[in-house]
Amino acid sequence: MYLMNWLTSTILVDTLRESTNWSKMAKSKKVMGVQQCLLSPDKDLKSILEYLCGESNKLHNCAVYYARQIWFKARKFVTGFALVNEMNRNPHFRAMASEVSVQTCLAVGESIRSFAALLKKSINGELEQKPRFPGYRNPGFQLIAFPKRALKLVDGKIRLPLGLQVKAWFGLKEFFLPMPSNLTFGELKEVRILPRNRCFYVEYVYPISQVQVEVDPLKVLGLDHGLNNWLTGVSNVGTSLIIDGKHLKSKNQWYNKTVARLMDEKPNGFWSNRLAKIT
Repeated sequence: MYLMNWLTSTILVDTLRESTNWSKMAKSKKVMGVQQCLLSPDKDLKSILEYLCGESNKLHNCAVYYARQIWFKARKFVTGFALVNEMNRNPHFRAMASEVSVQTCLAVGESIRSFAALLKKSINGELEQKPRFPGYRNPGFQLIAFPKRALKLVDGKIRLPLGLQVKAWFGLKEFFLPMPSNLTFGELKEVRILPRNRCFYVEYVYPISQVQVEVDPLKVLGLDHGLNNWLTGVSNVGTSLIIDGKHLKSKNQWYNKTVARLMDEKPNGFWSNRLAKIT
């Protein structure tokens, strides 16, 4: 027990230190790219993803509850690091790898910081509508994020940890996701699992180097967006292009008609496997 607590504390300290470095990177306005891929998980991997995203959603609501109590009773804003210190004994926090749980709490802290900035603008008369304190998420799944320090490349696949508690409960300590062929493991900064429309997407976050391009002000390209001709471009150097939009228009009409038929006489918020498949 003492060894587990020591390991957990060590991981928390290292993760918070890395999160501080991420904040410094954000202040330097470093451009980050995100490559999103649709996952086709088998039964076992799908169960793991549903478990992790479900626990992340529950932890998010627990952190929001604590932050709301502090705000409404003491009129104080809770930081993301304070939420990590408060939630590290929460069963949903311990049900995931510490790195993932920390990222979930820090995300709530970012929402609170945004609310504080908007509230200040509202008090100064810069906003017409008064902002609301971040609320609870509906039961379901939420995005989970694995920082670089939690990742490892094994036989061409990315290893993601599940944490000590999951290992003790289910005997599982890790799962694997494919490594994109157009990226290198060294440049990855974060891997995220995004649940959307009853599917799971993996997002690979990596830095993008800004390229300075010299622009000739004498060369001009005019673009016109339409329907049948989705995009028409004409330049003053004798080049032009037309992108046909009829196929895309037909697809969009089919989608709108299908959604209208499936949601006919259904209550607001209705969703089904058929809607998830075509969206």
